[in-house]
Amino acid sequence: GRQIACNSALSQEGLTNPWGVQMGATLLAACGDSLHVRARAAAAAGSDARMSGCTLPAVINSGSGNQGITITMPVVVYAQELGVNREKLIRALVVANLIGVHQKKYIGSLSAYCGAVSAATGAACGIAWMTGQSYKVICDTIVNSIATSGGVVCDGAKPSCAAKIATAVEMALNALELAKLNRVFQPGEGIVKEDAEATIKSVGR
Repeated sequence: GRQIACNSALSQEGLTNPWGVQMGATLLAACGDSLHVRARAAAAAGSDARMSGCTLPAVINSGSGNQGITITMPVVVYAQELGVNREKLIRALVVANLIGVHQKKYIGSLSAYCGAVSAATGAACGIAWMTGQSYKVICDTIVNSIATSGGVVCDGAKPSCAAKIATAVEMALNALELAKLNRVFQPGEGIVKEDAEATIKSVGR
């Protein structure tokens, strides 16, 4: 509950006031208000505020406020759009958070790997679970997301994190749409291994 309340407040602050480069607000203004865009903007806006000095608290994932925001807000936006009850939302956030943490187990707490990617991947998996997708779709979402945006470099916590979050969430949501159509990148294509678990481990290595 606190994750929803705190991170939603940060997101709203970022959408309402001119923090950072206003990535979230800019997305809404430039790209319309489709569900995908709102999910991206909500996550990016929380980072806009947090990375530029807003003192509102964030509920973290893997030691990171940005990752906590990135995991939370897309799931919350989808839940609101779909009229999902609170228990289902909480369960979806558990899935999202655990998949985020699981990836970081191999990546480590400090890495050149952008945590927005692992967090956005977790969020897309939470959305997949919340919308009744299969275990296979969730696994394929992980593979597609990592294969697409796994190369984003972390250069520290700063306002540009908001843009990386917007990008990572877009790619993760695209990964889910591909997975729902049984479209998944194959083992041997870049860092993709024989299954989702091995692909996650390959990032850590």
